[in-house]
Amino acid sequence: MGFALHKTLGDPFKRMNSSITPLTGDMVLVLGLSAFVMTMFVFEHIRGDVTALVVLVILGASNLVEADTLFSGLSSNAVISIIASMILSSGLERTGALNRLAGWLLRRSDGIEERLILFHSAIAGVMSGFMQNPAVTALFLPVASRLSARTGIVLSRLLIPMATAIIMGGGLTMIGNSPLIMLNDLLQSANSNLPSGVAVLKPLPMFKPLPIGILLLAAGLIYFYTRGKKWLRDDEDKGVMPSTPESYFAKSYGIEGDVFELTVTAESPLVGMPLGEAEALAGAPLLLALQTGNDSRLAPPADTILWVGTVLGVMGEREKVQDYAKQQQLKFSARLRVLGDLFNPSHAGISEAVIPPTSHFIGRTQADLRLRKRFGISLLAIQRGKEVFRDDIRKLPIRAGDMLVFHSIWKDLAQASESRDFVVVTDYPKDEHRPHKINWAVGIFAVCMLLALTAVAPLSLTLMAGASAMVLSGVLNMDEAYASISWKTVFLMACLIPLGWAMNTTGAANWLAQHTLDIFGDQTPIFVFQIAICLLTTLFGLIIGNVGATIIMVPIGINVALAAGGNPTSFALLVALSASNNFMSQSNPVLAMISGPAGYQSREFWRTGAPLTLLYLIITLVTVNLVF
Repeated sequence: MGFALHKTLGDPFKRMNSSITPLTGDMVLVLGLSAFVMTMFVFEHIRGDVTALVVLVILGASNLVEADTLFSGLSSNAVISIIASMILSSGLERTGALNRLAGWLLRRSDGIEERLILFHSAIAGVMSGFMQNPAVTALFLPVASRLSARTGIVLSRLLIPMATAIIMGGGLTMIGNSPLIMLNDLLQSANSNLPSGVAVLKPLPMFKPLPIGILLLAAGLIYFYTRGKKWLRDDEDKGVMPSTPESYFAKSYGIEGDVFELTVTAESPLVGMPLGEAEALAGAPLLLALQTGNDSRLAPPADTILWVGTVLGVMGEREKVQDYAKQQQLKFSARLRVLGDLFNPSHAGISEAVIPPTSHFIGRTQADLRLRKRFGISLLAIQRGKEVFRDDIRKLPIRAGDMLVFHSIWKDLAQASESRDFVVVTDYPKDEHRPHKINWAVGIFAVCMLLALTAVAPLSLTLMAGASAMVLSGVLNMDEAYASISWKTVFLMACLIPLGWAMNTTGAANWLAQHTLDIFGDQTPIFVFQIAICLLTTLFGLIIGNVGATIIMVPIGINVALAAGGNPTSFALLVALSASNNFMSQSNPVLAMISGPAGYQSREFWRTGAPLTLLYLIITLVTVNLVF
């Protein structure tokens, strides 16, 4: 293990037995700055991005990094790739591409918990190989929430396997997480300080870590499909996400069931009938949307005439909807083949609104207000005190303090609420979504990945071209592209990258490597050094996060490899992978994002994460040595 350097460099390396380099003032300053970064990240007296900015200024003021290269981190390939990947992720999110997975997952899993967890986690893990982990988590949280509401599986049993798969899947490609994106830049910066006779460290291609990532992801999935599920919380009183509409509205207002499509046939008595009359018929479900010809809309007006071929989007219990369809001679479809985009959760949904004392709605009925025609809003129920009205509410006068239950497009709801005649109390997406652009978004993303695979252009250029295409195609506008970028992450990375350079140029990394070799001894096998590097990087990742751990440890790993006669590229890759080996601490943004919705406590992360950390370490060590 660990001797693949011979393939790259030709002659075997001998261990460096030269005397330890004296500790200089510049080294002391760089090591002190590294200690300062770790201390601030642990105790959070100063924000992480501010800490990085302070380090950058000190590096420049002390001339440890020359002024003309000090700010090069902002334009580095790693930072540009991060920015572009965030924009690409936003384009997929804006079109609701992943929200369609909820229905597919339900159909494929047949309601079996183990199968549902496996499928849901697997897709999230594969996506994390091509998108930033926090972005994948943000996209799959509502999918998990929807699956939990529709199956009754406790949300906490879905989220930890999902988060594990996202972390494991980040190793599939060189853009799966921040450490791997940064790695090539750190390898190139190390070339200027390599000893004479050592071959130049070459950037790793896009899919170089793919075998490692596949094994990591497979191990995580198998773990929770077999033994790991026993660690998942099984109580039903905790971890219910407040924004799961199906469970909440069913309990509060009796609004139950799923959404189905009904097509008006030539034999149906509804032909030529206004929508308002059709929904007043006995046993009628909630009529929420329709399409006639090429015209489709949510919350259609009551005077809309139904014709042969009109497709209705209805909500209700399956048996009752089927009975209504049979009575009215309508074609029933459990799948949303025509109206799927309208019912995309990122595009539309159910909300609550309170009537204030100053509202112009007071004393007027739904028929008077014409909510569907004026605002595109369907009124599903009215709660007055402890009483809930659902039947014939079109003729019920509205009072101050009433809670109205709406179904609408989020954009229409936001515009209607500007009148202040009602106050929306449900948290809902305020941004415009474009499900009709889904083919553009998926196509652009697929082309980017194909170009990255062929390496016809630098990765940063390929990803930025894809980001530009998202804007030019109308998937995003430029303001939305700016808003999708996490500038805190960008500045944190850009300001800390020069610290990695300084670790190399001042000899601090080499000094630490020589001390490491001196402690372990000349006869120590290479894999022992690899284990030590992995464990130290994992520890740093738990404390200061994966970006800081990567920047500090990659130069050290490369120099340890050179001193011990190992492969510097494999050591650097081990560092980048180990920096993400964090299943136990909320310093990992993925774990931080799922802890609130599922109500996880720290001990739960440690209980499920400790075996995963060991499994990740073993697989990483073995596969990196096999690949190199």
